[in-house]
Amino acid sequence: MNLTPYQAAKSYVLHSANELDVKFIRLWFTDILGTLKGFAITIDELEEVLDRGATIDGSSIAGFARSDESDMIAMPDPTTWQLLPWRPRENAVARMFCDILRPDGTPFDGDPRNVLRRNIQRASDKGYSFYVGPELEYFYLEDSDSVVPVDQGGYFDQTSAGAGPDLRRETVLSLEELGIPVAHSHHEVAPGQHEIDLRHQNALAMADTIITYRVVVKEIASQHGVYASFMPRPMNGENGSGMHCHLSLAKGEQNAFFDEDDALHLSSEGRGFLVGLIRHSPEITAVTNQWVNSYKRLVPGTEAPAFSVWTGGNWGDLVRVPPYQGRAEAVRIEYRAPDSACNPYLAFSVMLAAGMKGMEEGYDLGEPVTTDFGGMSPLERVEAGI
Repeated sequence: MNLTPYQAAKSYVLHSANELDVKFIRLWFTDILGTLKGFAITIDELEEVLDRGATIDGSSIAGFARSDESDMIAMPDPTTWQLLPWRPRENAVARMFCDILRPDGTPFDGDPRNVLRRNIQRASDKGYSFYVGPELEYFYLEDSDSVVPVDQGGYFDQTSAGAGPDLRRETVLSLEELGIPVAHSHHEVAPGQHEIDLRHQNALAMADTIITYRVVVKEIASQHGVYASFMPRPMNGENGSGMHCHLSLAKGEQNAFFDEDDALHLSSEGRGFLVGLIRHSPEITAVTNQWVNSYKRLVPGTEAPAFSVWTGGNWGDLVRVPPYQGRAEAVRIEYRAPDSACNPYLAFSVMLAAGMKGMEEGYDLGEPVTTDFGGMSPLERVEAGI
């Protein structure tokens, strides 16, 4: 019998749950702010919930619904099934992400996961697939009531005393157990600040991955009596934590952003996407930097973008095109404003929508900024068009 992809995934989940002694399944989704929500079911309920979903009160979830239209359905996505590696193997615990549906089974427009699906589909209708590779930064602090870092290391330090490097190593191992591909990890600029970079994936899978990543980082830290914070800038006088996003579009098997004849090896589609990000950066920033604390990070002199400009190399600019390294598939655009505390589903949605708008409208990109605009006066920046 030929199974549909959903039926095949469901069959795998039921078989895997039995083989791995899974007794509890956590069903995850996010509110509009990207805060993880969820509930647990037992193994006895799994098959029915996979078939029909589970009813939730949408009026109690930020950004979902009013009390007079509160009934909603959390429908598990069986393709997101994973065992949680930090839980005991006996009576194991697994998780799946959910799509939020209305009682009639139609997708709920306000579900962040559905918002991203819609934008991905619009790009797909034009022949494009959207990929994201994020650099996620965060802090290890002694506890949740202070901003005392667990180490005094600096950028790329390998000899910093404290728990940070060991926590990061254990986190990477847990991520890989979850099937999350890690590119590399290192100590960041500020004391107690660390970064784990993820290999690029399609945008929906990556948004799920980021939510999982934040849980894993916090869980591993908590097990060792340490508090992990994704706050954009918890300490004055130190760099904040960003989520620099490396973006690319594929058309079939080809990188749509690559042009070997361009000075930056960036195609007309790539240039259109880039200028869309610049032109619509105010709207994007409202989503990718949603907290008051987010704007304490976006200041000059901290390698965080403070102005809507682009460059071929400067790490302090809003958008940069990383230097070409001889591989067509590696050509990409880096958008540096987002922080690690955003809602990744909505962040990827607005970046994709803005980039596609730039491609469609043919905005003028202009030349990259090559001057030190961070040291300019406000009047000089206005005169330079920044």
